Amino acid sequence: MFFDDKWLDIAARGSILTALALVWIVLLIRIVGLRSLSKMTNFDFVMTVALGSLLASASQVTEWGAYVQILVGVAMLFIVQVAAALLRRQSESIEAAIQNCPVYLMRDGVIDEKALAKTRVAHSDLIAKLREANVMHFDEVRAVVLEATGDVSVLHGEALDERLTQDVEEA
Repeated sequence: MFFDDKWLDIAARGSILTALALVWIVLLIRIVGLRSLSKMTNFDFVMTVALGSLLASASQVTEWGAYVQILVGVAMLFIVQVAAALLRRQSESIEAAIQNCPVYLMRDGVIDEKALAKTRVAHSDLIAKLREANVMHFDEVRAVVLEATGDVSVLHGEALDERLTQDVEEA
C-alpha cells in the first residue's frame, strides 16, 4: 500500500491507517457529540465495542477498498446510533425493544436472591459493589440496581426519593 519493503509497509500501514481511522472517529464524535461514547444504554456499549473492533481492523487492512469499507462502517455505526436515539424518544415500544430495564438487586437492606439468580449476579459481586460504595451496614442501603448498561448503582443514606427508581423492575 505504501512501500515495496514488506516490513516498512507493515509498519506504515499499522501506524498511518490507525491514525487516520482514529482521526475519522474523533471527527464523527465531534459532529455527533460526546453522547456517542457514553454507556447510557446497552446499545451505546455495543457501539463503543464495535468502534474499537473497526479501529483495530483499520490497522490491518492491505487494500484501500477494505479501508474505505471500514470508514463507512464506522460512519454507519454513528448514524444507526443517532437514529436509534431519535426513535427511542418517539416511541416507548421501540424503547422497550432496544433497552433492558434496570432491576433491583437489593431493597431497604434486604438482598433479593431471586433477582441475583435471574440476573446471574454473584452474591460476592454484590457485596463488592456495596464495599465500593462505602456502605458500612446493610441497613444503610435503600436500593442496589443493576442498570440497563450492566453497571451497578448503590443508593444509600437516610431516605430514597422514589423518582430515582421509578423505572426499576422487581425480579
